[in-house]
Amino acid sequence: MNRINQKLQENKKILSIYFSAGYPSLNDTVQIIQDLEKNGVDMIEIGLPFSDPLADGPTIQASSTTALQNGMTTQVLFDQLKDIRKSVTIPLVIMGYFNPMLQYGVEAFCQKCAEIGIDGLIIPDLPVDVYAYEYKATFDKYGLKNIFLITPQTSEERIRFIDSVSDGFIYMVSSASVTGSSAGFGNTQETYFKRIADMNLKNPQIIGFGINNAETFNQATQFAKGAIIGSAFITHLKENGSGKIESFVKGIR
Repeated sequence: MNRINQKLQENKKILSIYFSAGYPSLNDTVQIIQDLEKNGVDMIEIGLPFSDPLADGPTIQASSTTALQNGMTTQVLFDQLKDIRKSVTIPLVIMGYFNPMLQYGVEAFCQKCAEIGIDGLIIPDLPVDVYAYEYKATFDKYGLKNIFLITPQTSEERIRFIDSVSDGFIYMVSSASVTGSSAGFGNTQETYFKRIADMNLKNPQIIGFGINNAETFNQATQFAKGAIIGSAFITHLKENGSGKIESFVKGIR
């Protein structure tokens, strides 16, 4: 069974952390992953930096720019992760934009992910329809889960279609803004969370965007299986470097 599915079956709320590969320094990637697992994080989203990150707010954009300047590329990331499964057991997801994957070759990219032990991909700019008809068979061939995003504006029809072609979790974006732009959840967001929960989808939901502390993590996980923290962790890395991950995780739960 895919590690994502195994983790989702556990009787606990999932804490997933996102960071940009190659940030703060090019060779920090593996150490950050190992330290996150050691301190109790359940799943990690490894950001593959891209020059035009449409869904990312200024914090993640800045970390991606730094990572690119540091020399991070698709091949460098694969080289860094080639032995990651010798030391890390939790689910690992690569989050990135479709262009670098297309340049690498979609099948070659998926094959490499499978070889090094990546469990899934999040590709915000790959439409679900295109995935379903052109790429799903390739993802399935290599045992990769493709994770789709929904927002408060996503229609019920589209959410149910995403649910039908998914076999992992659905990334529930807390608002229509970019990452890192929200501070706490109001009634509108909680109504949205509850509306999705009441749809009884077959895939569990994990909430992202706007999760930055224990309060917002607990708010989000009242309605969903877990929550994803990105910008707040990037800020922590910027202010503290990669050596003080324990204090960040303990501040969440």
